[in-house]
Amino acid sequence: MQTSTPSPLIQFSDVSKSYPIYEAPSHRLKELLTLNRISYHRDFWALREVSFEVRRGETFCIIGENGSGKSTLLQIVAGILQPTTGKAQTNGRVAALLELGSGFNPEFTGRDNVYLNAAILGLSTVEIDKRYAEIEAFAEIGDFINQPVKMYSSGMSVRLAFSVAIHVDPDVLLVDEALAVGDIYFRQRCMRKVHELRAKGVTILFVSHAIGDVKAIGDRTMWLHNGRIREIGDTELVVAKYLAHMVEKDSQFLDLARKDHTPGPATQAPELVTGIPNIDHRYGDERAEIIGIVVTNTGGRPLHLLEPGSKIVLRISARAKQPVLSPNVGFMLRNHLGVDFAGTNTLREGHQLAEMWPGDTVTVDFHITLPELYPASFSFSPAIADGNLTEYKMCDWIDNALTLQMGHGEGQIYGYLHLPCRVEVNSRLLAQPEAAHER
Repeated sequence: MQTSTPSPLIQFSDVSKSYPIYEAPSHRLKELLTLNRISYHRDFWALREVSFEVRRGETFCIIGENGSGKSTLLQIVAGILQPTTGKAQTNGRVAALLELGSGFNPEFTGRDNVYLNAAILGLSTVEIDKRYAEIEAFAEIGDFINQPVKMYSSGMSVRLAFSVAIHVDPDVLLVDEALAVGDIYFRQRCMRKVHELRAKGVTILFVSHAIGDVKAIGDRTMWLHNGRIREIGDTELVVAKYLAHMVEKDSQFLDLARKDHTPGPATQAPELVTGIPNIDHRYGDERAEIIGIVVTNTGGRPLHLLEPGSKIVLRISARAKQPVLSPNVGFMLRNHLGVDFAGTNTLREGHQLAEMWPGDTVTVDFHITLPELYPASFSFSPAIADGNLTEYKMCDWIDNALTLQMGHGEGQIYGYLHLPCRVEVNSRLLAQPEAAHER
C-alpha cells in the first residue's frame, strides 16, 4: 500500500508579478481617461516565472540583492498581492511580519491593535484574552502598550508585531528583514523563538541579508536574482554560490576602517574607562560593578568596526562597592543569534587580581587576535565575579554592553569562521628514479 505524499503548504507555479511605471503622475490619469486603451506606462517585472513548493514544517529562506523580488514574493504568499500571471496557493493560517507595524492602526493603542490583528487572523476574543499576557510580556514595551501606536519607535513597533505573529499559532510565519531594526537583545530572543517554532513544525519563510541567520535556520534556500530563481536547494550550497557571486564592498565600513587605523594620540582611550553603551540585562550581588567598556586598536584608538584577523584590545573597568577578596574580570563574546561565541577571564588567562576594597578600581586589557569571522554583529558582555573558576559569586554581569559590526575580510568565509590553515601538496617521490626509468 503506497502512502500519499502530503500536499505542499505553499505552491508557486510560474508566478510573475509586474508593476506599472509612469514617467509622470498625469500619465496615470491619461491612461484612465482612455479606459486603458492607450498605455502610458511601462511594466516592471518584480518576479518572472517563479515556481517552488514549501513543505509543512520546513524553514525556507530567501536571499538576494535589494530589488530582487523577495518582499513581493512574501506579499503574494500572504495574500496581500495577487500574481499578474501564474498561480500561487497558500494553505493554513499565515502570520506575516513584512513591514514595521504592518496592519497596525496608528490611532489605536498597542492593546487594541493586538486584539484587532489577532481577530483578523481568526482568533476569538476569548482566545486572545488567554494569550494577551504572553504577547505583552514578550513585546516588553511596558506602559506603551496602552498608548497609540503612532507614538512608538520602529523598534517598539516590530517588538509588538513579532509578539502577535508568534502567539497566534500560525501554520506559516513570514519574516522579512523586520528583525534587523531591533536591538541585539531582542533579535536574539526572536531567533530563539524562531527555533522553537521550527521544533513545533511551523512552516517559516524567512527573508534576510544576514547570511549567518539563513545558515542557522534554513532547511532549504532560494536565491532570487532580478526577479528570477537563480538557485534553489540545500542552504549551504545555495549560500556558497550566492556569496561567491556577490562582491559586497560597503564604502561606509571601509571609511570607518581607514579612520580607525589613523594614529591620533588625542583620541586614545584613557586607562580608566567609564560609560556602558548598552544594558540589555544586568545581574549580580552588586558588591562590585562594571563602570566602563571599550574596544580599541593596539594604539589605543577606540574602534567602531572590527576587522577579521586584526588585533584589538578589549578594556574593561570595574569599581568595588564592598570587599571583593578574589576579583575575576572577564567577558563573553556573542554573535547576532545570541550564541555565546567565546569568552575568557583574568583567572583563565593566569592573572590573579589584587583584593579590592570599597572605592578601589581596576582596569583590565584583554589583547585579542580576532579570527577571520563572517560579517555580522558581535556583542561583548563584561563581568566581574568573586572567587575561583569553579566556585564564585557574580558581582556584576551586563548582557551585550558593547556591540560592533564585523567587516568583510579579503577572503571568503565558509561557515562561521576561517581556521588558520597551512596547505601542502604532497607528490609521490620515487626513491630510486633509475629503477623507475628502467621499468
